[in-house]
Amino acid sequence: MAALDGLGLHYGAVELGEVKIEEELTPEQHDQLAITLMKSGLELMDDKKAILIETIKNIIVEMVHYSDEVPRVNFSDYLSEKLHLNYAYLANLFSQTTGTTIEHYFIIQRVERIKELLLYDELNISEISYRLNYSSVAHLSSQFKRITGLTPSYFKRIRQFRTRIPLEDL
Repeated sequence: MAALDGLGLHYGAVELGEVKIEEELTPEQHDQLAITLMKSGLELMDDKKAILIETIKNIIVEMVHYSDEVPRVNFSDYLSEKLHLNYAYLANLFSQTTGTTIEHYFIIQRVERIKELLLYDELNISEISYRLNYSSVAHLSSQFKRITGLTPSYFKRIRQFRTRIPLEDL
């Protein structure tokens, strides 16, 4: 990443918008890095709780949008194991910080993925239900309608509602 190279900082792999800097930053380096990132439309996150919230969001987004199938395990167990933290702690922190629950954020992401898959028109609703690990098509349909106000089939038929919410705005 040119911004880090320009500041002479050493860093590990860049992954999901996250970079781990290998050395301790001086206050001047910290300020300069923050300014450099801001010019690129990025943000320096050095608050451990904020980083954890972003990590939770990234795990959910990657699981829902970039995996072939949502894992067939209990989501709270999956998140706890992935982060090596108690789910109750994660849920409380997420709710206090974002004003919504992890479960609601997960549902919103799933609904956005359903919209995407419906618009691609490559899978039928049963295949989408299976891929996103819904217990049934009826469960997927009721959750979709509760969030969007539309049934999946009606959503697919109408054009004016085919706009998706950018992932960063969820």
